[in-house]
Amino acid sequence: MADQVVIGLTGGIGSGKSTVARQFGSLGVHWVDADDVAREVVEPGTPALAAIAEHFGKDILTNGGALNRASLRQIVFEQPEQRVWLESLLHPIIREEIVRQLHPHDYTLPYVLLVSPLLLETDQHQLAERVLVVDVPVDVQVERTMARDTNSREQVERIIAAQMPREQRLARADAVIDNSQPSDRVLTEVCTLHEVFMVDFG
Repeated sequence: MADQVVIGLTGGIGSGKSTVARQFGSLGVHWVDADDVAREVVEPGTPALAAIAEHFGKDILTNGGALNRASLRQIVFEQPEQRVWLESLLHPIIREEIVRQLHPHDYTLPYVLLVSPLLLETDQHQLAERVLVVDVPVDVQVERTMARDTNSREQVERIIAAQMPREQRLARADAVIDNSQPSDRVLTEVCTLHEVFMVDFG
């Protein structure tokens, strides 16, 4: 089957996007995680990493030749113009690679998932026919992220504040999965949506 419909799956930090994506995956649905792609395009040996090292200097690399993410984060955090440079380099490369990965060979289902925390904040939503939001209350986001990333509450709240507000995200959703309920209920919602998508796009 040539071009599958792309459904964008998004949600705030700690909402459980990957968990829901894996549940779709268990039903045979192909999914691409934009965060994974963003890491892949700057792996050692890639043109993007060479361009970053040329621009910021060799100190941006670890001893093993990989990208020193902490150093880069600090630079772009302190110098907005460097962030603009970095995004103008990486966004088109990431987008191209996402599009490539979204259309696997020998795949027969009528839709695929693009999992992206910044689906609605970037132009990635243009790749998606529909938007599926994984939603949990903000206090659940905070607790889960603190447990997962050992970040302080203050750090996590800053990250959440920098993301699109929950109400705004929900307003743009074509479908919502409530991920604050028990996992078997979430799986039931996933299965129901999967059937809807199969009928709508099949």
